Amino acid sequence: MAKPPKNQKNPAELVVAQNRAASYNYHLLEKLEAGMVLLGTEVKSLRDGKANLRDSYAVIRGGEVWLINFHISEYLPGGPWNHGPLRTRKLLLRKEEIEKLARKTDSKGLTLVPLRIYFRDGVAKCEIALAQGKKKWDRRQTERDKEAKREVGEAMRQFRHR
Repeated sequence: MAKPPKNQKNPAELVVAQNRAASYNYHLLEKLEAGMVLLGTEVKSLRDGKANLRDSYAVIRGGEVWLINFHISEYLPGGPWNHGPLRTRKLLLRKEEIEKLARKTDSKGLTLVPLRIYFRDGVAKCEIALAQGKKKWDRRQTERDKEAKREVGEAMRQFRHR
């Protein structure tokens, strides 16, 4: 079973999968929490931490939000009642939230990117973000900013230890 990190804000949350590349490839504009429609064997695999958000994304079809390409490994003891690992999964949001997201993704060319999957009080949740793709120069600038921040932090640590 996946263990919660030590610096986690809410101890009732158990993070199962994170999309670390999302903030590198996209400008994250707005974050939302969504419930997930899962099968029993999917929940058991998630509790074991066997999930991958790497190439997944969300789309709005027919007034519903769907999570595509989210890989949950098969639950071995599930036998013939197992799920498909790349099955399309429905996300649960309020109607107003879905309409707002649909307007923004249609008009501004934004996309929905899942950031992390976690359990809050025993219920599986998905944090999705309205995102805009970064250009190559944006990514390089982000790397430069991170490097500069790291150097400043290192200099501050060395100064304090004198």
